[in-house]
Amino acid sequence: MDDRELESSARILLTREGHKRLKEELRYLSVEKRAEIAERIRESKDHGEYSEDNSELDEVKVEQAMVENRINELKLVLSNAETLQTRKIPTDSVGLGSRVSLRDKRRRIEFEIRVVASPEANADEDLISLESPLGKALIGGAVGDIIKYEAPGGPLRYEIVGIRK
Repeated sequence: MDDRELESSARILLTREGHKRLKEELRYLSVEKRAEIAERIRESKDHGEYSEDNSELDEVKVEQAMVENRINELKLVLSNAETLQTRKIPTDSVGLGSRVSLRDKRRRIEFEIRVVASPEANADEDLISLESPLGKALIGGAVGDIIKYEAPGGPLRYEIVGIRK
């Protein structure tokens, strides 16, 4: 989600866990990471390495810019964020906040994902954005439905075997 989308959106619904995780990330970056980067810059100055050909300093400055961009993004998201009430998470069909059990019959595996807003999406934690191809295919689906979507590696099909909060 880019800044224009965030600025134009009235609100962003985050799960309670996602809201907490983003606030913790903002605190970490604002307090700890900024201090660490400032210390690394000071060390470069103290060692007389504060020159144009100092590649380590250049790397720290790039990292500093990335951290500042992420801090600004998190502040913007959190300023537009509302916490999704657990009672509003649907279990009869897939919606924002739903935990969905899926079965891949071809590979004979089952797994669970959670459908979330894009700012808290994290594939490593099975948090799938509702704007992603899988998220779009799942929204509105019910237990027993076969969903099909186009993944980067080609088309995939899953059966929805469970929906919970």
